[in-house]
Amino acid sequence: MKTPIGNLVRTLCAAFMLGAAAFAHAQAYPSKPVRLIVPYPAGGVVDLVARAVADKISQTWGQVIVVEPRPGGNGNIGAEAVAIALPDGYTLLAAAPFIAVNPHLYSGLKWGPKNFVSAGLTASPPNVWVVPASLPVKTLKEFVAYAKARPGKLNAVNPGNGTSNHLGQELFWETTGIDIVNVNYKGQPPAIPDLLSGQVHVALMTNALAVPQIKAGKLRALAISSPKRSKELPDVPTVAEAGYADTMVLPWYGIVAPAGTPKEIVTRLNTEINKALKSPDVIDRLEKIGAQIFGGSAEEMDTLIKTEYEHWGKLVKARGIKAD
Repeated sequence: MKTPIGNLVRTLCAAFMLGAAAFAHAQAYPSKPVRLIVPYPAGGVVDLVARAVADKISQTWGQVIVVEPRPGGNGNIGAEAVAIALPDGYTLLAAAPFIAVNPHLYSGLKWGPKNFVSAGLTASPPNVWVVPASLPVKTLKEFVAYAKARPGKLNAVNPGNGTSNHLGQELFWETTGIDIVNVNYKGQPPAIPDLLSGQVHVALMTNALAVPQIKAGKLRALAISSPKRSKELPDVPTVAEAGYADTMVLPWYGIVAPAGTPKEIVTRLNTEINKALKSPDVIDRLEKIGAQIFGGSAEEMDTLIKTEYEHWGKLVKARGIKAD
């Protein structure tokens, strides 16, 4: 005969068995190679950060993490592949701000932030405001004054609509009220010769690409878009120090899994990511490409993506930004 007490006991037993099964599953994970899809070309900053962390976790686990570049569609192709993958922890995505931005730029996407669960932030390669050494400005405030005196006469590098570089610039134009003409390039490297020659007047450039040109005296750094100064450019102020705290845009990288991935596996991934980021060899690899270490909880990354989604949606609408 079924009684309330009996039903409660059966419910508790079932819950215990499910919990035990989940724990056993997490303990066994990973029992085969894990794929980490990078939605950008091999050798790029996203790829290099992903490999640095994945290599260390592979060593710890004794199980291979295969880093698989799947570029295309400004991150959309790789993201869709992971969004529809089994949520078992064996297919992961090297995430970047595109997860929060692309749904505002592209119609008909088959994925969005809700299709992923965060495993953890890894690092951030900050951008730095640079101008040709020949441009007669030495600070960000001087540049704003220079641009306001020449509305529509100055050009800026746009390495791709929706990139952190492009959005950071658009936010700066919106905040300061200056009128700059975007010059479109297929990435940042092709724009460097025009920037050095003075044909283009300003760029918010990835630190790793900018530093050699700055040290060679060919570009002048005005400010770094980061909460703290760069080790490579200790004399360059942050945008906050330069007087424009509200325009700070920090590109972030991390790892996400398909929505529905068991919490125990997400927790394990987060633990391993944070351990890897404390390893001296990983720190060395990331600092060599100008990246600043992040880390933190999976929940913090979830919150960041949600905040970024709302923030960039407003800017995309206000500036009328479209996909390339």
